[in-house]
Amino acid sequence: MMVSMSTSATPTSTNGATRLARTVAITSGKGGVGKTFVSANLAAALTRQGLKVLVLDADLGLANLDVVLNLYPKITLHDVFTGKAQLDEAILPAPGGFSVLLAGSGLVEYSRLTPEVRDQLHNIMEAVKPRFDVLLIDTGAGISDVVLYAVSLAHEVIVVATPEPTSMTDAYATIKVLSSQQSRDQLNLVVNQVGRSGDGRAICNQLQQVVERFVQSPAGQAPRLNFLGDVPLDSSVREAVQKRQLLLELHPGSPASMGIVQVATRLLSRQPA
Repeated sequence: MMVSMSTSATPTSTNGATRLARTVAITSGKGGVGKTFVSANLAAALTRQGLKVLVLDADLGLANLDVVLNLYPKITLHDVFTGKAQLDEAILPAPGGFSVLLAGSGLVEYSRLTPEVRDQLHNIMEAVKPRFDVLLIDTGAGISDVVLYAVSLAHEVIVVATPEPTSMTDAYATIKVLSSQQSRDQLNLVVNQVGRSGDGRAICNQLQQVVERFVQSPAGQAPRLNFLGDVPLDSSVREAVQKRQLLLELHPGSPASMGIVQVATRLLSRQPA
């Protein structure tokens, strides 16, 4: 696939070299944990820090980032993949000041990692990285080939989980696969929908203990889980989702908004893996 983009906005480092985006995959072991909600609001929080942010919807068959952001795109990644549109045409402004590349929904041809899908995703990533400071990849849930390949394109990974036992079990399975297949020695954890302050860190510590006991990377070491923060169970989240608005814009002072801002701050304070 040939990707045509303007290079006029290419950021450069102080020594004149091209600066590539810090690339972060946001994934989860199961659906329904608020992964896309976290992705969108984290993008808004990072944008408020003065960063140029792009969210790429890599849930190619069951995309819903457009629903969360109340966007009705005329052009999606599907159009770019099939050559019906240029990549620049598919990069859209989103509420919150960041940009998005939206995927189509219900496209069964993208449920498998074919050589074409692999090449198209890789080429698009390479084309957009010089244009942004941070690239967030909102993956699908689970450990399908498409999800794992999308994660493999990122420098860093954020695993989103909730305190529910099924979510924790699936988060552990995701961490195990990423460690064994991609030799990830560090992963970030965000715990969504926590009932009490401090629950997220306790859950991270519990997961770390299980990981250290049962998971080893090809190098023979257990991966380290970096706790980025928890997002409280908050009625304002449901309201924002129902209104298809960013929580950080609808209720910027809510407990969940403050949790997302904390996640953004901790992410930026960490050196890229």
